[in-house]
Amino acid sequence: MPKSKVRKKSVYTPPTDRRTPVKVRGGGPSHPVYVTVMLAVMVIGLAWLVVNYIAGQQIPFMADLGNWNFAIGFALMIGGLLMTMRWR
Repeated sequence: MPKSKVRKKSVYTPPTDRRTPVKVRGGGPSHPVYVTVMLAVMVIGLAWLVVNYIAGQQIPFMADLGNWNFAIGFALMIGGLLMTMRWR
């Protein structure tokens, strides 16, 4: 069977009729209050879980919540972690 010819591809050049790219202005660093709130939310979530493990049955409102304490603690920690995506 005969071998096919190898074709050379021309170098791609973008069309000139397209508009020029616009530079997006980068935002500055996050406000210190944002960073403080972000860290505080994560620490409060962690503290909620630790207090639940250590003294959850002695605290009346935590005993009433039962397993919802885990949802509250993890939700706070995940909320803080989600805030890190907007942190600069």
